[in-house]
Amino acid sequence: MSNESSKAEQEQVDTVVEGEILTADKAEAETGTDEAGLMDELTQANFRIEELEQALAESQTKVEEQVDSVTRAAASEANIRRRAAQDVEKARKFALEKFANELLPVIDNMERALEGTDAEAEEAKAIYEGVELTLKNFISTVDKFGLKVINPQGEAFNPEHHQAIGMQPSPDFPENTVMMVMQKGYILNDRLLRPAMVMVSQGGGSVDTKA
Repeated sequence: MSNESSKAEQEQVDTVVEGEILTADKAEAETGTDEAGLMDELTQANFRIEELEQALAESQTKVEEQVDSVTRAAASEANIRRRAAQDVEKARKFALEKFANELLPVIDNMERALEGTDAEAEEAKAIYEGVELTLKNFISTVDKFGLKVINPQGEAFNPEHHQAIGMQPSPDFPENTVMMVMQKGYILNDRLLRPAMVMVSQGGGSVDTKA
């Protein structure tokens, strides 16, 4: 083989090698560019995810605040309704309190009239029966509106409903028992209008003391 032929073959080999090197360099450069682009896309995607997560957290916070506000408003409205209903009920129950207090002396006088009248006397019998019937009807009527009589004869003394005007020894009544009712008391729908005026037994003994 001549020198010229060998030289030509070498040049062809060098050209092929250079071409392959250039192709490899170009492919590597293109791969690097693709990787850089992919990293940029991932970075942007991460930023977008963070933004969305932050927006979601803010939205959830606002929703929770609104739910709490609605719950508080509902509770406040329920409390207002309950208090209003209680006020209406109290007003309904005790609207007659002043009027009922004015009626108590009338009832007392009718009872005194019966106590001072001889039911067996022929001339007073009709009057007695008339007053008795009127008093019964009167008590029955006011009872419908919640007015109740306190007549604790023989019951244990209750300072919440009874007012002791004195104490006396008595062999007939246990200690701290109402032995005599001087004036009946009255309750209007569980509210005390007037306590019963009573004499309280000391049980056995002989010394009188004032309450």
